[in-house]
Amino acid sequence: MNSHEPPPPSDDSSSKSDAPGPAERLLDRLKALIGLRTGSIRSDLAEVLAEDTVKDEFSPAERAMLQNILTLEKQRIGDLMIPRADIVAVQKDIPLGQLLRVFATAAHSRLVVYDDTLDDPTGMVHIRDLVSYFTGRAMVPPETEGKPKRRRRLPADLDLKAVDLREPLSATNLIRSILFVPASMPAIDLLVKMQATRIHLALVVDEYGGTDGVVSMEDIVEQIVGDIEDEHDDEAAMIMKQADGSFIADARAGLEEAAEKIGVAFAVDEEEDVDTIGGLLVTLAGRVPVRGEIIAGPGEFEIEVLDADPRRVKRLRITRRPPEPQKREQRRKPAEDNVSAAPPPPKTDSETSAPPAPPADASKP
Repeated sequence: MNSHEPPPPSDDSSSKSDAPGPAERLLDRLKALIGLRTGSIRSDLAEVLAEDTVKDEFSPAERAMLQNILTLEKQRIGDLMIPRADIVAVQKDIPLGQLLRVFATAAHSRLVVYDDTLDDPTGMVHIRDLVSYFTGRAMVPPETEGKPKRRRRLPADLDLKAVDLREPLSATNLIRSILFVPASMPAIDLLVKMQATRIHLALVVDEYGGTDGVVSMEDIVEQIVGDIEDEHDDEAAMIMKQADGSFIADARAGLEEAAEKIGVAFAVDEEEDVDTIGGLLVTLAGRVPVRGEIIAGPGEFEIEVLDADPRRVKRLRITRRPPEPQKREQRRKPAEDNVSAAPPPPKTDSETSAPPAPPADASKP
């Protein structure tokens, strides 16, 4: 045996070389995800996404989407729906001209259609179907032999005068079907149902068949990819600070956003089962306040109703409450008490030694 042969590596060095690195630990977790180890795949994937070692594997956007997919199972339709008060709907006998104006102002591609009330829905109408209907009615037939030729050709061969804007929607066969789902339905189940039925709008109904809200496929997809804003979405802030220090707020603004923009003094106890400023105002007042009414808010704030209807509050002004008159009087009162409690000036020797003057005799002139 050669005496100069290097000694074999020690156990410590072999143990260090065999220690798994970050990449190997990630590989082990991925193996567990495909069934090579017993355990919850969902929890393992959540742990992998929460680790810093996957920052190089997934971009922040990818990690956020994957985490949103994992939490989508817990989301219910009642958490995503647009409430009944915010639903833009039309009556089934609405004239087509008025329906066109509603589409222009609502900035929606689909509108709920009802019979007498919103609790009696009949379906929905799509803006694309309405445009196709107008185009079909306005289309000029091609010229044939034997018929007199027109003096001037119409633009795009469309005669818009042929469209009767007074025609009711119910007579056009444009009303499509709509889905009806309970508020407790999982969001992922509704997404699958919308894909299968190719109906992208659903009404949320309560146990008595009344309408609670509406939800679209876009509302569900936004839970995965984040807010989707197009060219028609209003970019105005929900809460805007004014020059005088007050805040103009949309009643739909969340309480968390309000606490961030207005201050922690506007924070509300978690015991309050409300999510928006409008909901907080209704809870504090015990009813729906009317326009011009001022309600004492949390902390030193008061909330003035700028716009409202009999069903909901729309726009608010939040200001700091001025100091109460009683507090101002209490601040001045100690100074006044000190003045009144001051001892009288001491008397002089002449005032103490001189006898009192006798009373004047009224009989003497």
